[in-house]
Amino acid sequence: LPAISPFPHTHGQTSSPSPSPGPVSNPAARRHLITLSRRGPCLRPPSASAAASSHYIDRILLPSSFSHPLSTSSRDKDTDRDKEESIPPLPPASWVERLLPEAARPYAMLARLDKPIGTWLLAWPCMWSITIAAMPGKLPDLKMLALFGCGAVLLRGAGCTVNDLLDRDIDNKVERTKSRPFASGALTPSQGVAFLGAQLLLGLGILLQLNNFSRVLGASSLLLVFSYPLMKRFTFWPQAYLGLTFNWGALLGWAAIRGSLDPAIILPLYTAGICWTLVYDTIYAHQDKEDDLKVGVKSTALRFGDSTKQWISAFGAASIGSLALSGYNAELAWPYYPLLTAAAAHLAWQISTVDLSDRADCNRKFVSNKWFGALVSSGILLGRLAS
Repeated sequence: LPAISPFPHTHGQTSSPSPSPGPVSNPAARRHLITLSRRGPCLRPPSASAAASSHYIDRILLPSSFSHPLSTSSRDKDTDRDKEESIPPLPPASWVERLLPEAARPYAMLARLDKPIGTWLLAWPCMWSITIAAMPGKLPDLKMLALFGCGAVLLRGAGCTVNDLLDRDIDNKVERTKSRPFASGALTPSQGVAFLGAQLLLGLGILLQLNNFSRVLGASSLLLVFSYPLMKRFTFWPQAYLGLTFNWGALLGWAAIRGSLDPAIILPLYTAGICWTLVYDTIYAHQDKEDDLKVGVKSTALRFGDSTKQWISAFGAASIGSLALSGYNAELAWPYYPLLTAAAAHLAWQISTVDLSDRADCNRKFVSNKWFGALVSSGILLGRLAS
């Protein structure tokens, strides 16, 4: 004991005065262990003054960070720590929030510039059609590809503006959409109407660069754009109506190059796009199915229910079959078909692996459809160049 005691001892000599005890770091812990030390010899400190005993317990037996298990401050700290750990991390800020002036951000978010997947899904059928309309062995018209790319951004933004204007009383009741500019109060309806007018004027500038047949065909799509947001109130098939709207570019792209429509090529291409939309937008709609039930709107996700995978498998097969028929009628060369097979495999992967009860997974699979569109577009390009 003398060898390990913190107090100086000499055999047969008077001990030197004990050092004065330092400040007590945790009184509750000290009292707790003093009580325990009186219950048995195992925790009893060496014989010394009470002050020295307290000092011994605090400095030797306990680390300075010890906190009594029943201490209120300890419980409060643990509770605060648990709360901090339970708060999910904020998602990374989009480029809209990082780069645009504060006044411009609500308009950019209204046009979904921070979520470009919708623009890709609108643009791909245009690219398919323009590319398949190219002459055999030739590249597609790059000017038309650029014009239709810009048009996809504008038309998608206009469609989202119309959708949010009509749905603003629904969006504030749905978890995923309550932060949209109208639902959150960041923009007023009158500001939205003015923004819609600006987008349509810019879109008109693009449309006027096309031939007369394409101008009429393009302008007629506005009926679909303006009426689509209402469909979820009346039918369980708003995704089919979205397919008619989003794939209008499959008709318009060919018309912009050829000045007319070839039903044998374009109708299967348009049908393929509609069926593809039914696949990806049904997956997307599963994110909101609980909220849709609460607010009373309809979707194919609710219509198909537990049979969703069977339904979208059928639509996926119809999409691939229609793409094959369109390519065959357009006399695309053999490179088209391996890439179409890869696109089919991608679609099969989406359908087979998506967890329809997991919102995050539904969104991941939905966003992955940009790669389906890219595979089909690459196949058409290579098939046309090799034909």
